[in-house]
Amino acid sequence: MKTKLTILALLITVGTTVHAQVAPDATMGAAHLQYVFRYSENAYFYTRGDRQTISPSASVSYINAEERHPFIMKYSGGYTWNIAGPAYSTGLFQRLSLSQALEWRKWGINLNDNVAYLPETPITGFSGIVGIGEPIGQPNPNPPTGQSILALNTHVVSNQGYGEAYRGFAHAMSLSGGAGYDMLRYPDGIGLATDTLTANGNFSRDFNPRNRILSNFKFARYSYPGYINTFASDAVTAGFRRQWNHSITTNMMIGPEWITSPSSSTGSTKNSTIPSSTRISASASIDYRLRFGDMGLNYNHGTNGGAGYLLGASYDAARINYSRQFARDITVGFDAAYNRTSGLSHNGVTNAKFAGAQVSWQVGEHVTAFANYTFVDQTSSSALSTSALSGLEQLVSFGMSYSPRRTRIVTH
Repeated sequence: MKTKLTILALLITVGTTVHAQVAPDATMGAAHLQYVFRYSENAYFYTRGDRQTISPSASVSYINAEERHPFIMKYSGGYTWNIAGPAYSTGLFQRLSLSQALEWRKWGINLNDNVAYLPETPITGFSGIVGIGEPIGQPNPNPPTGQSILALNTHVVSNQGYGEAYRGFAHAMSLSGGAGYDMLRYPDGIGLATDTLTANGNFSRDFNPRNRILSNFKFARYSYPGYINTFASDAVTAGFRRQWNHSITTNMMIGPEWITSPSSSTGSTKNSTIPSSTRISASASIDYRLRFGDMGLNYNHGTNGGAGYLLGASYDAARINYSRQFARDITVGFDAAYNRTSGLSHNGVTNAKFAGAQVSWQVGEHVTAFANYTFVDQTSSSALSTSALSGLEQLVSFGMSYSPRRTRIVTH
């Protein structure tokens, strides 16, 4: 309990501090504040035992009105109580996202930070918690999580931060560079603490009005507190973006990736469990904007820190999302993904997949009813912790949400 209260205090402190820093920007114009209260009842069907939970939650978003200094804050949090069956993935969940941009004539800076405290691997929705009624069918979690192995019954603290500076040039060229970090911690002691540091550089140029050439260099260093093991990856990729029409845009990049693991000396013994190798880094995406909704498909292949269970891993991640509004009152969302994770130091493979669909019905000016069905399935030939999902789990949930009109804040 002391650990949970400490983490909660940290999240509130971070949010309060950053908001105080950006408040002067918001005072120069009109800002918007939106909040939502939700309540859901959830039934889980799992090989380890069926269970039922209730989840009250709330979310709030704030956007200032500065054209050159936009600031966005999003928060979602709640609590899941177990009312029947085994108590998997119960407890407090929170996620806070902060984004600040600074723009000049040709220069710009973006600063982002995402911090979360969850009782399971984030899957869908802004918070990553399934079945609580948040909109799905959107490209969430954002930024993408490195937890490609699904887990439950273990709390995780994650913190992702990124800063980028960019400059535009003549002939539709742009150059950018940035650095970031990704931290995973397991307060319950079930999982592998992982630290990731990254740096990258990007160059792009318009080839013609519909096509844009892209290139990227990325460096990443992975370390594990309490272990001597570290390794690094360098990737150089190139590709293009094409806008086929006003609705469809595609992106594709591919290139070599080099894995290096320095030998660490322990007395007269050298320890390097992650072999050096040359691999492929690739990504592709399709964005399709419909008249009343959106659809997206993306694929990534590369290296991550091991998803909290392995000392380094190669992964494949494919995801499709779809959302559409029917008439004025009904919205349908769909989200599905497949992850394949294999350790860099052994041959074990973990295959994880999930799919979820949600229907929301506006029953009043401020009240929405929703129903959700989600399944998650995972199999592994690796020796993972008992907190990792094993087999098929299905979720059916129903609930209500209340959302007043967006508040417009005008200050002088």
